[in-house]
Amino acid sequence: MKITDRSGEELESLHEVIETLKSVKGKNKIALIGNGGSAAIASHYAQDFTKCAGLRTINFNDPALLTMLGNDFAFEDIFAKAVEMYTDPNDVLIAISSSGNSQNILNAVIAARNKGLKTITLSGFNTDNKLRLLGDVNMHVPASTYGIVESAHFVLLHSILDHVTNS
Repeated sequence: MKITDRSGEELESLHEVIETLKSVKGKNKIALIGNGGSAAIASHYAQDFTKCAGLRTINFNDPALLTMLGNDFAFEDIFAKAVEMYTDPNDVLIAISSSGNSQNILNAVIAARNKGLKTITLSGFNTDNKLRLLGDVNMHVPASTYGIVESAHFVLLHSILDHVTNS
């Protein structure tokens, strides 16, 4: 796994992610997004960051919200529109995409950055995927199968949760 900032400079640890998440406590919120298996991971950790770490956390994977946004706007903009409607500057967006090339995830990260959110990305597969350098902090798993990438994302988020909860 490789952790980088937006310029591609490698970070030594998860410290910046942990501090970013701890900084929202009592002030702002965390929003999580993902498609398919990554949506399940986003949903799981939205609950855990709320229950275990006491952070205000939401995920934008509610079926009614997604179908409304997809119908009224476009599938590529479902998460960007949710970011525009439900987040505030200095909130944190965690964007999860195994391939790192899902347009709706990419558009959401761009919308979040434009709105002044801190952005954390988790991606996998190719090192040249579009999401890998789009966030303020980017975690990339260089594996070529969904199971490995999704499992690594799950473990990474759990490790981050444990550090945020216990510090």
